This record gives sequence, C-alpha cells and structure tokens, in this order.
Amino acid sequence: MRKFFAAAIAAVSLAAALAAPAAAQTPIKIMVGGIDKQIYLPAKLAAQLGFFKEQGLDVELFNSTSGSQAATALLAREVQGVVGFYDHTIDLQSKGKFITSVVQFAVAPGEVVLVKAADADRLKDPANWKGQALGVTGLGSATDFLTRALAAKAGLKMQDYTLVPVGAGDTFLASMQQGKIVSGMTTEPTVARAVKNGTAKVGIDLRTPESTRAALGGDYPAACLYMDRAWMEANKETAQKVVNAFVKTLKWMNSHSPEEIAAQMPKDYYAGELDLYVQGLKEGKPQYSVDGMMPAGAPESVLSVLNSFSPNLKGKTIDLAKTYTTDFVVKANATN
Repeated sequence: MRKFFAAAIAAVSLAAALAAPAAAQTPIKIMVGGIDKQIYLPAKLAAQLGFFKEQGLDVELFNSTSGSQAATALLAREVQGVVGFYDHTIDLQSKGKFITSVVQFAVAPGEVVLVKAADADRLKDPANWKGQALGVTGLGSATDFLTRALAAKAGLKMQDYTLVPVGAGDTFLASMQQGKIVSGMTTEPTVARAVKNGTAKVGIDLRTPESTRAALGGDYPAACLYMDRAWMEANKETAQKVVNAFVKTLKWMNSHSPEEIAAQMPKDYYAGELDLYVQGLKEGKPQYSVDGMMPAGAPESVLSVLNSFSPNLKGKTIDLAKTYTTDFVVKANATN
C-alpha cells in the first residue's frame, strides 16, 4: 500500500511539473556594432553557450554596420544595450547623452590598420596619410576616432586626409582592391582575408595592450556592453543578469582554445575559411578581458586620446565616473 501511495504521489508530482508553465524569461534587446566581428564575439558566444538563458533572459541580438548606428538605436530606446566601443560613452557625454559601460569585453581595440600592399612601407606611417583616402567602418564610429587619433599623433590635421565609410568584410576588401582607399582600419576576420589574398599588409596593430600603448601613447579599452544610464539604474536586476552571462563567457573564453571558441560560432561567421578565423582568434586573443573589469587608469587614457583630435570635447568637462561602472562586474565575478 505504501508503495502504491508513493508511486501515486510521484506520478502526481511529475504531472504537475509537466503541466506547470516554463519560468518567464526577461526579454532584452541588444544591438551589436558588427555581430560577426571578432572584437564583439562574446555577444554571440554567450548566446551560443546558453548563458543568457541560464540567467532567465530572452536576449535578442541585432546587427548594425557600425558602432555609431548602434549607439543611435540605444538613444532612440530601440534596444536596451549596445555592444560597442567604450569611447562612445565619452563622446556622447560631451553631447549631453549619458550612457554607461557595464562590462568590458576588451582591454585593447582589437583593430588593425591595413595598408595597400604595394605602398605598405610608406603608408604604415600615419605621417604619410596626408592627401589620402582612409577607410573606416562608418563616420562617427570607433574606427573613425582611432584613425583620427593616429593621424593627430603624427601631426596631421583633419583637413589633411579624407575618411571614407566602407564597412567591413567584403565591402572593405572591395574598396581597397578598387583603389577607393589606400589604408583602412578593420578587424578580424577581415584582416586575415586581406593579408592572405595579397590586397593589404598590416600597418598598425592594435590587438594587444602593448601595441596599443606604443601606437596611441596609452591604454584604450574598447569593446564593451553599454546601456543608457537611466535605464540601467531603473533595471539593475536585469542589468546584473546580463553582466553575469558576459563575465561567465569571458572566463569560458580564457580557459578554452581558439579552435574550441571557433567551434561554438555560426559557420557563416568564418566567411568560408575556418583556418583564417582561428588564426584571427589566436592573434587577437590578448585583446579580451578575463574578468570584464575596466583597467585602472584606462578611462583617463581614452579621454586623453579623444582630446587629442575631437572638437566635440573642446571646453567640455567629462565625468568619467558616469561613463562606466564596475558594480555589476564585481558581483558577477563573486558568483562565477
């Protein structure tokens, strides 16, 4: 009899569990300034590994052609977060818009200046960019900022060169092959493709903290997740869950090989060349943060670089404490 009742209770419990609705997931929309770029890889990887769902989140990732477009979508309240460059938080504050980095993906830009192969020796020096057309993903993007910073450090003024928005991937490669640009800033996997087919050579490498300091004169943490500050403060529980997922992703990346990371990504991200995708991960792995923290002194360094060329910052006082927060990351590291 006892066995009968035990079995009956177990059956009722199972039926109740099956009948119970699944726990509601919190929806959130995140725009990525180039979802297939390796600099923003943690965004898609977190979804692939199921870390958003573990946090009870229903995350929808959207793609944009550049960081400037993604920031515009955030300000229009079309999305709740953007995966883009930290420098946008400073630039937008100069215009009265307050957005905040809540977790750093990268401690270096992960970008590369590619120069036309035939003139590589000359064009790798920004001082020789005078009168040239230089490629960027989009005007007002991080590649725009970094290109202007390198040019300013070499003594050039804005009127000395022309920035041409060429996107990344196939559009970047076509622009260089057709002679529309002689130099351009881009990221993996475009870099490896351009070098392999002989279109370009690496002029300036910003994929490690060390090479970034040599080129810019200081640290330049880049890829991050930033949110509208008012939304973040009103939705701290949701923001914490998102950061938890990304910190877990960064730690997963740190403990796995480039081959293992690539295996988790959608195959169309390889552009048909898995070996080049893996090569890009190997060469670019130093850019990724291991814990999502903002490096000490880095916000001041980014502000200094932007001040070297940006008219938006002239005469403006920037409150760096409002451009990033480590509160969510500290809590995420304590539990992951």
